[in-house]
Amino acid sequence: MQRPGLHATDIDNGTETAACDSRSWQATEAGAQALARLLRLAEERDSGQIARVARFLAATYNGQVFALDPFELRAVDIAISDDMLSCLDALRWGRADLYALVPDGDARVQGVIERWGLCWPDD
Repeated sequence: MQRPGLHATDIDNGTETAACDSRSWQATEAGAQALARLLRLAEERDSGQIARVARFLAATYNGQVFALDPFELRAVDIAISDDMLSCLDALRWGRADLYALVPDGDARVQGVIERWGLCWPDD
């Protein structure tokens, strides 16, 4: 179903594709930077907010095992929630797994999961 006022003949597919590609790369870059900041917090600090960051990182790593509670965004500082939203935007565009965008990301996220006592289901 088409949206009112927008018709397939009105869209320049090349321009639309280029714009989406640009947004995708920008979101991925911003998400990588945000993930790096969130990882540093979860690795170096210890507070209720940071426990929420750790749960968020686990959810971005494996959302089937570690569920994401969107209300966590309301329980952290604005800068932290902005970084979380940047990560979600990068995930939406799906260029890469977030943890793969930072040095040693896989090991670092697994370390955060362990440090914060988040449990993997039994095999």
